[in-house]
Amino acid sequence: CIRRAPAPTRQGAWQTQPEPPSRRDVCGVYQLASLLMELDVEDEAARLLATDALYHLGLLGDAHGALQVALAKGPPAAVVLVQLALLQLCRGFTYYAHQLVKRLVQARDTACRQPTLNVFCPEDLQLLWGHCHTWALAILQARPGAANSRDLTRDAFTCLWPFSLQGRAAGHQASESLLAQACCYGLLGQKKTAMFDFNSVLQAKLGNVQALCEQALVYLALGQPKKAHVADILFALKLDPAAVVPELRSLRRDLQSLLAQGLHEDVAQGLLAAGEALVQMDCAQPSGHLLLADALMALGSYQAACARLQGPCALLGCPRRPEGGLGRLKQGDVRAAARDLQGLGLAEPDAADLGFLLRLLEASQRQSLTQAAAREANVLLDTGRPRQALGFCSLAVLASGGGGACQLRLRATCLAQLRECDRALKDLDQLLQEGAGDGDLPRWAEDLCSRGRLLLSLGDEVGATAAFIQALTLAPAPAQSSLWGQLGQIPTVRLFLRQGQCCLEQQRHVEAWTAAQSGLLVDPGHRSLEPREGWTRAAAQVFPWLHRTRPRPHAVPGSPSLGPKLPPTLALA
Repeated sequence: CIRRAPAPTRQGAWQTQPEPPSRRDVCGVYQLASLLMELDVEDEAARLLATDALYHLGLLGDAHGALQVALAKGPPAAVVLVQLALLQLCRGFTYYAHQLVKRLVQARDTACRQPTLNVFCPEDLQLLWGHCHTWALAILQARPGAANSRDLTRDAFTCLWPFSLQGRAAGHQASESLLAQACCYGLLGQKKTAMFDFNSVLQAKLGNVQALCEQALVYLALGQPKKAHVADILFALKLDPAAVVPELRSLRRDLQSLLAQGLHEDVAQGLLAAGEALVQMDCAQPSGHLLLADALMALGSYQAACARLQGPCALLGCPRRPEGGLGRLKQGDVRAAARDLQGLGLAEPDAADLGFLLRLLEASQRQSLTQAAAREANVLLDTGRPRQALGFCSLAVLASGGGGACQLRLRATCLAQLRECDRALKDLDQLLQEGAGDGDLPRWAEDLCSRGRLLLSLGDEVGATAAFIQALTLAPAPAQSSLWGQLGQIPTVRLFLRQGQCCLEQQRHVEAWTAAQSGLLVDPGHRSLEPREGWTRAAAQVFPWLHRTRPRPHAVPGSPSLGPKLPPTLALA
């Protein structure tokens, strides 16, 4: 008898299926089943035996017809629904197969399906498994927030149960059903049963990332020691971090905090043990001491970490590292921390590493470090030591996040004193770009004047003139004061005069007039800017209304007298 022959083991049907019976044996079984049905028309077992034989003979239509007869005689048995669903899938009628699976799930009868599955060939069994598994996962994904979520979870469990039972021994695709079933147990509150299923999956495949993550969460829910769930998460992260991180981010905040704390402590303790072992193996190698200092910092032992860096690491000639300064900052000695860290922000690679570490600090600690570095830099600049001040300036910029206006302005001033005009200009450009909308026009005008002076140092008179004109347009009085203090009145006026004459020769009358107007704002009485034939002709072409109006130039508060009244052709609006 095909149905009642016991399987040699509990292993899955599609992995350890016994050799299929010969056609002659199957024909004999069919004849025997037919004889039994003739003797007793109501013998459902004989009818199902005949259906099995027709299935193995490849007569799917006849097998389907026999099952339809059994279905019409009374309430369907689960075994009839299973066989009908599989036959519909084999014939390509997926919709009807799905309806039969739904009826089977609603019946919640899983006891009779295991021997039924042993009859199917591996290919058809995998087809049925794929359909049931896909539907079960769809149920679980639609479950959150549903009013009948517990019933939906039970439906998914019923759909998966026969395949997961085989998966405990077989592995293969059935282990996926076993994994999904374990999730069902967890959702239903049966966490210890879920642990049993997760262990079964991991016995079949130790590197199953999803099983490791889910098992860690169950450990966490059961209140097991941190070491249990942290070990699973760490192992999963080593295997596939791209799959693990979304799982962790989907957790509640409190669970994320618990996992993060456990991971931090476990990793730090591991680094500490590794560092101590390396030091004991060879105390002359600096790598062990540096690793030990990093581990102590991660564990919050800042004093011990600083002692390690100042003692063995310094004696062995280890390169300077930011950990010592960060340790002093954590201990509250901000000034000493600034002095330790100021030399690390000058080289690009060190600056990138230091900037990353500083971003990990609390906002109050970064602010304190920024202020301390800026104070040290100002003291050194006031005493004429810009080279020593540069490290503190760069540290202040890094601690402020790389875009603090005061810090960028301070470093630009320091670089200008060191004649590093290109770098100073880069800082000023960033400052002007990021501070364009802050509304402080006098400060903005002064920065534009500084930018123009740097451009002059680089030989760019056109760019410098444009910066000065923009500054005088934004805030005339502060710009005038800044130009007098930085360049002097006469050199500035000569610059405007040269640019105005150049523009006039090139028939760029608007730019020529703007240069002359700006020059008169700097020195209203300068004779070189008095009207001449070329200026008058340019003004008549560009500003014909000037012949009809004769306003005086705006007086700048706090500036000297603007001198005698200008001729009409050069009066400034």
